[in-house]
Amino acid sequence: MYITSRLHAALTAATEDQLVFDLGGIEDRYESLLREFPGISIRFAMKACPVGEVLSCLARKGAGFDAASPGEVAQALRAGAPAGRIHYGNTIKSDRNIAEAYRLGVRDFATDSVEDVKAIAAQAPGARVFCRLATDGDGALWGLTRKFGCSPAEVPLVLETARAEGLTPSGISLHVGSQQMTARAWAGAFDRMAGVMKALDARGIQIDHVNLGGGLPALGYLDLCGRPLAPPLTTMFAVIRQGMRRLGAISRARLDFLMEPGRHLVADHGAVRAHVSRLSTRRMPSGERQHWLYLSCGKFNGLYETDALQYPLVFPSHLGGEYVHAVVAGPTCDSDDVFNRGRGLVQVPRDVASGDPVWILASGAYSASYTTQGFNGFSPLPCTWIHREPQHVLGGRSR
Repeated sequence: MYITSRLHAALTAATEDQLVFDLGGIEDRYESLLREFPGISIRFAMKACPVGEVLSCLARKGAGFDAASPGEVAQALRAGAPAGRIHYGNTIKSDRNIAEAYRLGVRDFATDSVEDVKAIAAQAPGARVFCRLATDGDGALWGLTRKFGCSPAEVPLVLETARAEGLTPSGISLHVGSQQMTARAWAGAFDRMAGVMKALDARGIQIDHVNLGGGLPALGYLDLCGRPLAPPLTTMFAVIRQGMRRLGAISRARLDFLMEPGRHLVADHGAVRAHVSRLSTRRMPSGERQHWLYLSCGKFNGLYETDALQYPLVFPSHLGGEYVHAVVAGPTCDSDDVFNRGRGLVQVPRDVASGDPVWILASGAYSASYTTQGFNGFSPLPCTWIHREPQHVLGGRSR
């Protein structure tokens, strides 16, 4: 269980449901990445946590932003980021999207097709483009393999087209998959990038930066059987540093590196204060009697990712006593609003009662993003935040 004393105190004090962010913890994680990768530029993946105070906190630390729409560009500007530290990382965009982002000051655009390059040339003349290289996504909870990226053989064509259209073929990018759990995936990604860089050099294209994308994992999740996920973060970092040195040695020009962490920065430093709706026992169609724990927060108001992982649950009013195994579900009248589709049972206190608080840890990523505007009348969770003060970590690790 990973929880800072700041977050613990805030959850203890909360009397209503809310999503709480520890801004000091997010700052610490950001600074840790800069120590691991000296000289790297960090562009926070906004989709992971589009909360104004979180964005402003990162902007003050010097972070830039990976935006996927003109709306995100505008939000990053409001948070205090200069336009030069914002790039349009979405390869899918209309002519209107491109023109609006360009009007807002964005000059760096991701792409993965000749058609998109020509649209950028028409709507954002003189812009810099980086071509997204596809990966297999193996080892990640979400592979991101189908919708984005082009093959190594296509990258030179895309960047040659950019050069011919008056754009600057600036770099290559990739994404190893969200919540990547293996160092092997990073090693394979650098193999691909090295091959692409050599092919580009043979065609006279000298890129000046490499965007390593996202994929760095959060540390506080559980797997669907309730066991802690244990990403080999130290090994990953070593593989990434080695890969950066390798690409730097291949390049004839100075090569700058960018990274787009999302959940790695915010997941472990956000938590939901929810409450119990009901613990009940039902006879299933099979005849089996089963405990069901219904919470005030579910898939439609923040916890969409529960099909792939479990969040640690803490029942602060019941830290001892007898426990039962229960299916956990959200409050809505929708049969899909069930954590991990009921494949794994969670230990819950037998005497838990309606209204009792429950803390859903490691839920700082995507909980503010994946929420409806009020499905079944259940409103999105209000966001609150706490600032830095002396703290220690309870029952977990500090990085």
